[in-house]
Amino acid sequence: MPAPFPQTPRAAAWQWPLALCAGLAQAASLALPGNGQPAWWLQLASLAVLAGLLRRSASWRRAAGLGWLFATAWLAGTFWWLFISMHTYGGLAAPLAAAAVLALAAFLGSYYAVISGLFKALAPNGRVLAAIFFGALWMLAELARGVWWTGFPWGAGGYAHVEGPLAALARAIGVYGISGVAALLAMLLVQVRGEDLRSARAWALALALAALGAGAALQRHCAVELCQTPIAQPAPPLPLALLQGNIPQDEKFQPGSGVPMALQWYGDRLTTLAGALVVAPETAVPLLPQQLPQGYLDAIAQHVAGGDQAALLGMPLGSLETGYTNSVVGLQAGQAEPYRYDKHHLVPFGEFIPPLFRWFTELMEIPLGDFGRGGLAQPPFVWRGERLAPNICYEDLFGEELAAHFRDPASAPTVFVNLSNIGWFGNTLAIDQHLQISRMRTLEFERPMVRATNTGATAIIDHRGVVTHQLERHVRGILRGQVQGRGGEPTPYAAWAARWGLWPLWSLGGLVVLAALLLRRREAGGRAG
Repeated sequence: MPAPFPQTPRAAAWQWPLALCAGLAQAASLALPGNGQPAWWLQLASLAVLAGLLRRSASWRRAAGLGWLFATAWLAGTFWWLFISMHTYGGLAAPLAAAAVLALAAFLGSYYAVISGLFKALAPNGRVLAAIFFGALWMLAELARGVWWTGFPWGAGGYAHVEGPLAALARAIGVYGISGVAALLAMLLVQVRGEDLRSARAWALALALAALGAGAALQRHCAVELCQTPIAQPAPPLPLALLQGNIPQDEKFQPGSGVPMALQWYGDRLTTLAGALVVAPETAVPLLPQQLPQGYLDAIAQHVAGGDQAALLGMPLGSLETGYTNSVVGLQAGQAEPYRYDKHHLVPFGEFIPPLFRWFTELMEIPLGDFGRGGLAQPPFVWRGERLAPNICYEDLFGEELAAHFRDPASAPTVFVNLSNIGWFGNTLAIDQHLQISRMRTLEFERPMVRATNTGATAIIDHRGVVTHQLERHVRGILRGQVQGRGGEPTPYAAWAARWGLWPLWSLGGLVVLAALLLRRREAGGRAG
């Protein structure tokens, strides 16, 4: 790697606040304050600032520190709303809640500190090779954050690209692959020099990248719009009624206020709406079946059995003896037993308590507990010819787990259904960020996603990642619309992730790093000789 740029003490001092500001810009790129929209250009620009700082850093230690500060600011600026769940609803003292959010961001930021130091120490000579190396390292850090310690990939840089030129890559390499490509491009951008405008080699590289991007976009357009195998009798659009109860989070589990409010409002709609799939959000029914008023579920089942409608509703299931699950119950006419989906990917501290952390959860007043874990790729809910695959809350954050549904083409989803309650985080950008996460899943699998939530974003997203219907957040209401299920061949991402999970990306990143190490060793040997 070329020698670092000469630095004055004043220039070196400005690197730290610049890294901090760039990290906050990276957070804003995922959902811009004010409108909640993603900004792919801001994600690239903020990452390019970090890339430039790493190139100019005086040592690998400084590079690691800059990478850590960037990532800590980025992640704290992304999921700062965890403070609301711990302080406002959990009763944790404000200093402790703020410290907990910052500690989580700092811990997860250590992955990026490691790869930033490695880049400075081991990057090969040559701008293109250095950019490829940086992209591979960044992708590995994103993978580690998304998988290790049960994974918390919320805010991955790739989610800023549900729109823009890199969105076309989702169907082939998924969000982590997009994150790696974005890092590669950011490092290339920051290395552009004035003389490159007169270099045929630089123009050839730029044209090659543009051709690859155009080819990916054309291939996606062909697969999504033009080149699908015609279906002899396509299923008609599925009518939907998505319920948003807007039950106040501080009352939701209170027996004298939120519980009767939820039971009445959701019960009235589930026993009157007809001619559609009615979806009620996560824990819309906040009691176990044995705790419900007599005949409550029977009334819903009788209504569904008497007409052309079906229902999916979130509620806890189980008992002290068998254990509890966060579940979805599905009802339709003619079924012997209600459909059941149990949440597979549980939330640390919210649905299970990690070892050695019970003391922390006992400080909060949130109804925490250890839930049972459902199986991976559970059967879909089949209605009107569509295979509806439920997922609960932030399960749609783990695309590699949703991909497991595509192992058997006969049961592969035609529609994903997300049931969420992120009322824990108030009226914040968490709602917009979660919507972008769902949009990315539709791009990866080219299957629509419908979302029924307690406070938002209750929405219908088509197979192109476009939000076609959306209910105003933090209101009580019903979103009516329709969705067209999608079948056919799985996307390349769905096909390889269903078989191998994320191992192809891990392997690719690891091979690039290994090649860089060997190249570095070869260069060192050449200088010694």
